[in-house]
Amino acid sequence: MVGLLDRFEDRLDRMVNGAFARAFKAEVQPVEIAAALQREMDDRAAVVARGRTVVPNLFIADLSPTDDERLSVYRDTLERELITLVTDYAEQQSYTVLGPIQVDLARDDSLETGIFRIHSEARSGVTADSPAPLPGQPSLTAGLVHHALVHPVTRLGRGNEADIRVDDPGVSRVHCEVVLGAPTVVRDLGSTNGLSVDGTRVTQASLVDGSSITIGQTTLIYRSG
Repeated sequence: MVGLLDRFEDRLDRMVNGAFARAFKAEVQPVEIAAALQREMDDRAAVVARGRTVVPNLFIADLSPTDDERLSVYRDTLERELITLVTDYAEQQSYTVLGPIQVDLARDDSLETGIFRIHSEARSGVTADSPAPLPGQPSLTAGLVHHALVHPVTRLGRGNEADIRVDDPGVSRVHCEVVLGAPTVVRDLGSTNGLSVDGTRVTQASLVDGSSITIGQTTLIYRSG
């Protein structure tokens, strides 16, 4: 752990010629944020299966107005280096992440100089071969990504045979399917962990605009178009 933090500081020093050391004296030190991200992963680590421990992959570091202003000129560099550190630490600890790692620095006017907070979330990576939906076309939304429902039947799951692939250890290889019609329905396909629609466990349910489909730890929103 110490080795990763030392390398993190060395890389920053080389990139900005010691600017970080001059900019941060009484204020938040970048290495403090890096160490807090490592602690956050350890504290939020969840064993979901034998030999498989899931940790957050999305992190937000809230900074005071003073610290945020001092960091602003280095923000892109620091965020990239923090992502590298989180990635290296997850590999070192044999942790599993559900999607791409992201670290964002944000301003919080309620914080005093030298104080910061870390928020984190484990968010699955959801991919599909279908194009983005056209206006009026039904779709499923995961986070900010929209997947057009271009086939009468669309299968969701963790395996390559799924039309929409959900990288979530709680999702079966072929978990459920969405069947377009009047009404459109979602059906469980004998998955291990089941299916919920709008918070209710179901084997099959009709969907309306805004219905939430939860499989594993992943929630997708149905849009009727």
